[in-house]
Amino acid sequence: MTADSEMEIKEAFSRAQKGHSNKAKLVAVLKSRYNKLEDKTLFHDEFIHYLKYAMIVYKREPAVENVIEFVAKFASSFQSPSKNDKEGEKETEKEEEVDEDEEEEDDHPFLTFIFNFLLESHKANSHAVRFRACQLINKLLGSMAENAQIDDDLFDNIHQAMLIRVTDKFPNVRIQAALAMTRLQQPHDPDCPTVSAYMLILENDSNAEVRRAVLSCIAMSPSTLPKVLKRTRDVKEAVRKLAYQVLADKVHIRALSIAQRVNLLQQGLHDSSEAVREAVRSRLLPSWLQRLDGDVVELLHRLDVENCSQTALDVLRAIFTNMPEDQLLQDRVLLDSSKLIPGDSLSCENVLYWRALCEFVKAKGDEGEEMLEKVLPDAATYADYLYRFVKAVPLLSEQQRADFNTLELVMTKEFISQQLILLAGCLDTNEEGSRKRVLAVLQEMLCLPQTPPSLVSLLTEKLLSLVPDDNRRIQTVAEIISDVREPIAEASQPVDQDEKRRQQIKLAEVKVRILEVKQELEDCIAAQEFSHAAQLKDSITELENQRDLVLQGMAECSQPVDRESDPDTLLRCLTMCAELLKQMNIKTRIGPTMSAIMSSLILPCIANSHPAVRNTAVVCLGTCALHSKELAKTHMVLLLQIAQLDEVKIRISALRSLIDLLLLFGFQLLSEKPVTQAALASHSPGGQEEGLSDEKGDMAEDTAQSILGLLSEFLDGEVTDLRTETAEGLAKLMYTGRISSAKMLSRLVLLWYNPVTEDDTRLRHCLGVFFQLYARESRAHQEVVGECFLPTIRTLMNAPVTSPLAEVDPGNVVELLVELTRPGALIKPSQTNETFVRSGQEVCVHDSMALRVCGEILKDHTAPEVRLYAKTLSNLEISTNEATRQEVHALLQEITQVVKDRICLRAVEKVIDRLVASTEQAERRNETALQPLDINADEAVTEDLSKSVKKPKRGQKKAATAKGGRKASRRAESSEESDGENVPESVPVARPSRRAKTAALEKTKLDLNPLIDQEANTS
Repeated sequence: MTADSEMEIKEAFSRAQKGHSNKAKLVAVLKSRYNKLEDKTLFHDEFIHYLKYAMIVYKREPAVENVIEFVAKFASSFQSPSKNDKEGEKETEKEEEVDEDEEEEDDHPFLTFIFNFLLESHKANSHAVRFRACQLINKLLGSMAENAQIDDDLFDNIHQAMLIRVTDKFPNVRIQAALAMTRLQQPHDPDCPTVSAYMLILENDSNAEVRRAVLSCIAMSPSTLPKVLKRTRDVKEAVRKLAYQVLADKVHIRALSIAQRVNLLQQGLHDSSEAVREAVRSRLLPSWLQRLDGDVVELLHRLDVENCSQTALDVLRAIFTNMPEDQLLQDRVLLDSSKLIPGDSLSCENVLYWRALCEFVKAKGDEGEEMLEKVLPDAATYADYLYRFVKAVPLLSEQQRADFNTLELVMTKEFISQQLILLAGCLDTNEEGSRKRVLAVLQEMLCLPQTPPSLVSLLTEKLLSLVPDDNRRIQTVAEIISDVREPIAEASQPVDQDEKRRQQIKLAEVKVRILEVKQELEDCIAAQEFSHAAQLKDSITELENQRDLVLQGMAECSQPVDRESDPDTLLRCLTMCAELLKQMNIKTRIGPTMSAIMSSLILPCIANSHPAVRNTAVVCLGTCALHSKELAKTHMVLLLQIAQLDEVKIRISALRSLIDLLLLFGFQLLSEKPVTQAALASHSPGGQEEGLSDEKGDMAEDTAQSILGLLSEFLDGEVTDLRTETAEGLAKLMYTGRISSAKMLSRLVLLWYNPVTEDDTRLRHCLGVFFQLYARESRAHQEVVGECFLPTIRTLMNAPVTSPLAEVDPGNVVELLVELTRPGALIKPSQTNETFVRSGQEVCVHDSMALRVCGEILKDHTAPEVRLYAKTLSNLEISTNEATRQEVHALLQEITQVVKDRICLRAVEKVIDRLVASTEQAERRNETALQPLDINADEAVTEDLSKSVKKPKRGQKKAATAKGGRKASRRAESSEESDGENVPESVPVARPSRRAKTAALEKTKLDLNPLIDQEANTS
């Protein structure tokens, strides 16, 4: 090769480093030079020679990136035209180009040469070379035409090489290898190694950027879709966001099940990251709507709104937020002239859409009043519309409930009724006439016997929202309960004799038919006609069922329903009472009306045989007790008995009531007698007052201990819901200061770590939040955590092999308790300094923990947990209190003389050295503080320091620079490889000027020309 051609290649690489250069022109010039050459070998070697300068640079320098881009474009320019392109040419040109097509069937020599070189380089020791090799392969494959073809052997070699590189140590190499395999995957092949590698990376790769790269290029198939869906719950925000974008672009809504759609929307719209929520609102939902021709009601139909109404409402709010106001009214549901949906056109989807639209418009305030009038009628008209629909909902009997289709139809109507009742909250009830009409309709619906029980709570809530005064609320609900339990028209209802006669005739016919079939059955058995006998036996069963139904109907006609003891009626009344107590102000006392409801309804229902009635009665009793301390003292024992003896659901309700009472009134409630007992005690002689007070205190303490013992039994029980509720209640009591027990806290810690509770996500989440909040709240709470340290560790170390606690790692428990008791973990540490200071030096919880741990080691220095205790000592932060340090130091010295284990001794010696060093530093600080202030001395010291900085000793500066360079390079390398987890905190510095930043940027830019020239001069 001539010197001119050598300069041409060098000049091309030199110009390619500049971002503003025309790479297409460079490619064309260099390609023409290449085509003129007869011997391509020298050109290949020279080209690779200059390419290697760029491949040894790992950092993403602009000059290097431009060179890589230029090389990829130059190599891909030799790609042969595809066969599909050739087929589109004219028939006259085909015969002339047959020979050329045959020659171009194989890949171009230069393209093959580049690929072979890169495949040889991917195994290099340098991670920079591996990174650039994978990057170039990625760019070469990506720049090829969509229908391009390569040699099978070359395809296999690239495939094998990239499969190796996706397991590389460096994340950037794995990213480029994963991107390079994009066009090598075969999603329809269940055994495709690329797809398998992609799924493995999504599951196990620790780097978020690698997972993002795979998400961006993985092809969708039934096997890969679950892996992509799982990435929507990734720990990294960027991965979750990209997963939703990929699902929006590549996955049709019909490819997802209803449960998958609901989970996607529920998690995405409630994600902790605003970027992820925005991706769902702006990418996923519009994509699904586009595939459904913009039909929002059809989208709701795809979500099964009956079982996920809240998620559907969140979806509608997100859609309305990005929708113009004129389109909101244009796309509204089909309303008639009275602004109502016709009764025969009501469905779960359009009624939910109507409700969401009205709530969205009403939330706009004054701006939405005019729009709300266009989609919602006046209050009186809507109240009559609601009454007509709710009244038409049938009340099913036991036989009708057995028919699934009938039950499903009624449940749909109940759901529509619920949405219509909730929509009533958007009505304008400021006018007195409209409000009275709505109140009258709601009261009438609550009194109707055919009103479904599932609507009673909603109707009561809407009724109470229209009555602001608590006394009026109590009076209104009491009147409704009275009307429901004692209806006026029911007493004078006569018994229909004709209907009774018809039922008797029907019963006689059924009985005669049963006798006939039984006789026929006996004849068939005697004649050994067993097939016909089996049919007759089925007929007898059906006839007996008909007889039972007729008898049941006759019993209902002869015995009218007793509203006083009917379970459905009692449950309806208790539900209204529970909703009333929920809406009442906590400061509202129990008056005569509420006391009458207590004595006539709530307390008798506690002993009802129906579980649902008992459960609601317990809820009402516990809520009533919150409004009256006397009621709480009177019925505390009853709630305790229910919490131990009844069904699980009722026990949980009683337990919640107990916890609420203890949170509100505290355990002092147990030391006070009810009013009747207090009145009797007031007549006792004065000499017995002190004895009575002591006895009363002892009784209160015993009662409190019995309650805590009961709660401890619930924690050990096998009922998961009861255990979770108990743990949550204890956490509330401890956080509010009603209980301060290291033993109970130890029980909660062990419960949190117990493998048995691994599937109880509510328990794990509740206790995980509680531990952090509790320990950081106050110094007293940290002391409780410190006291529970040793009992918890002893329980874990002494757990038998058969116990689930034997699987718990005590080291993890130690780390948790040590972190919770650190002085810096307090939310307001400044408020605790004044209380816990001795001789001007603060004493922290770690001091007492260190003394306890040292005592535990000295108690039995051969125990297996001694190593764990020694490691704990090395993690504790001993305070600056001199007396404590001396005491700990003496104990540590004694430990070194007793303990023989090397690992334990090494850990204890490190703690001793740290104590000695910190003591010496404290002494030096004290000496410096006691010395008189000398300005001249400070100036002299400053001068000496400046001289020492200006004139370092020989070798000192060089060594420091070398160490600093190594540390800096390692930090830079780790920052490039990390995914944002270990970013150091920024140090505030003065902001440089634009000119200074430009100059600094020019200095940091890498230029490959000096390296090339230096080697040329050396050679």
